[in-house]
Amino acid sequence: MLAQRWALERSNAAMRRFGDPILTGQKYVRRPGAYAIISGGGDLLLTLQDGDELELQLPGGGIDPGETPVRALHREVFEETGYHIANVCRLGTYQRYTFMPEYDLWAHKICHIYTCTPTLKKSEPLEPEHSVVWMDPTSALNMLSNRGDRHFLRQWVGP
Repeated sequence: MLAQRWALERSNAAMRRFGDPILTGQKYVRRPGAYAIISGGGDLLLTLQDGDELELQLPGGGIDPGETPVRALHREVFEETGYHIANVCRLGTYQRYTFMPEYDLWAHKICHIYTCTPTLKKSEPLEPEHSVVWMDPTSALNMLSNRGDRHFLRQWVGP
């Protein structure tokens, strides 16, 4: 088991990791996803997910098989916020190991982070338990639920 854990950590060593450590003996399913820092008029478009716990998140989600990260980002942002986006620019990638209660799944999440702008609101969020929150970047830095998202937002905001 230790050899498998070491091999897993070494294979992902070039990608920054945030969050909980890898649990020895736990099998993880690789879950790539695309997430966005969406800036409009100085504030950020975020999602509040009301599941087992309230979580303030960057909009985005899983990349389906055969889908590119940018295509997934457009789809996920629309599903979670009802907005279309433009001016998509890659910021970076990080990984985290976590339990996803909505899927009853231990996941190795590969999180591709982008910046973009909102263009047109077409609907309310399609995803259940998701609501749109507009927030200034400084407040978002203190309230985002995920350390990796906070890291990339801090990088985007600058010193």
